[in-house]
Formats: sequence, structure tokens, C-alpha cells
Amino acid sequence: MYFVYVLASRRTGTLYIGVTNDLRRRLDEHRSGKGSEFVARYGVTRLVYFETCERVDEAISREKQLKGWNRAWKIRLIERSNPDWLDVGGDIPFE
Repeated sequence: MYFVYVLASRRTGTLYIGVTNDLRRRLDEHRSGKGSEFVARYGVTRLVYFETCERVDEAISREKQLKGWNRAWKIRLIERSNPDWLDVGGDIPFE
């Protein structure tokens, strides 16, 4: 299983979109400042959205699609399932 995920610094704040095969590990990396320089610099550590994909090529394609969207579309995507921009890290399924 692969994950496409969106991190935010705060409600409607700075966004980061990524892909991984281990979302719990990757989230821990981001939160400890080891995930990416961008995440560490802007404090983008709140998991506000994720979706699963069966194959890595699907996940990468979806990540690229989301990165190409304008900001308003990304915000609407997040708010459809998470209108309060809560951290959904506890909802990550176990593999």
C-alpha cells in the first residue's frame, strides 16, 4: 500500500504534498525535522489529508496531479473530509 498525503502548518497554512509506502514512519521523520528541509523550515507537520493507492506508479501520478492543482482546489480537497483541519495521523490504517 502507498500513501499520498498532505501536511499543513495550520488551517489554510503552508501545504506539503508527498508520497510514501510507510506513512507513520514518514510522518515521524517530518515531525522530527528529518523528513525534508521545506517541512522543517515552515513547520508543516499536521497531517490533514491522505489517500491510499495499491501501486507506486498510481501514488506518484496522484502526487504529481495534486501538486499541479491550484491552492483553492487543494483546500477544497482537504475540507471535504477534514473541514476543521485536524491532524488525522491517528486514522492511518495498519498495513
